[in-house]
Amino acid sequence: MKKAWFDSPDVLYIEKDGIGYVQFANLRKFDNMVTHCFTTRNGGVSRNEYSTLNLGVSKDDPKENVMENFRRISKALGISHENMVLSNQVHGSRIYVVDEKDKGKGLTRDSDILGVDGLVTDKPGIALVTFYADCAPLFFLDPVRKVIAVSHSGWRGTVKQIARETIKVMKENFECQPEDVIAAIGPSIGQCCFETGQEVYDEFTDKLPWSREYCKMSDAGKWHINLRGIIKKTLTDVGLKEGNICVSDICTKCNKDIFFSYRGDNGKTGSLAAIMQLL
Repeated sequence: MKKAWFDSPDVLYIEKDGIGYVQFANLRKFDNMVTHCFTTRNGGVSRNEYSTLNLGVSKDDPKENVMENFRRISKALGISHENMVLSNQVHGSRIYVVDEKDKGKGLTRDSDILGVDGLVTDKPGIALVTFYADCAPLFFLDPVRKVIAVSHSGWRGTVKQIARETIKVMKENFECQPEDVIAAIGPSIGQCCFETGQEVYDEFTDKLPWSREYCKMSDAGKWHINLRGIIKKTLTDVGLKEGNICVSDICTKCNKDIFFSYRGDNGKTGSLAAIMQLL
């Protein structure tokens, strides 16, 4: 659905230092503890299909452009790009626990963090970064244990319940309690535009039988699946309070002028980023 930025009190569009990004009201309540954002296309130096704030380091975009884009978003957030840790995503459900030794991996130095779709840490001053172009960005904060996480949930990751896996890692490594966790599901492809064939529908309903209620058949005989609804139910099923979960209803394909969209841009597009750091 095409979305006007100013008509939601829960999902906020911020402009700072020429950079446009999204924040979530439930996480902004803890802005003395954490900073976060989901980027847009706005405010960078990249050109053509990557115009302008492409943050995808593996794209065919000059490295100096991508680095300048990282410097700009870092300045807007008041953090250091040199302390960022980048994911290496494979549409899986593996979560990596980030420590001091990981600072800069994937951006300013080579990384051994491979095949990872989610990052978790309790260390202040380290920014966790994951990448998107229609898939759902998931943000997590436990303000009691002071633990954060970001996870990339495409349709495959949603079937594999990466949201549940993220909470599991937070519990096992930091003794986080689900009822304490604040979560946000960011802009991503909506049910309006996530059109799939029978094989994807079967994948969901075979592994998550309850997901049928989040699927509907179009007049054209294609399935439309509500990924954000499935993710939210996954989170409430593992114990998160519904009132602690912010769900954006902004579709990235409908708003491809604001967001990079793999489907909207026919596969030739840049990368958005979810960024989160304990202060």
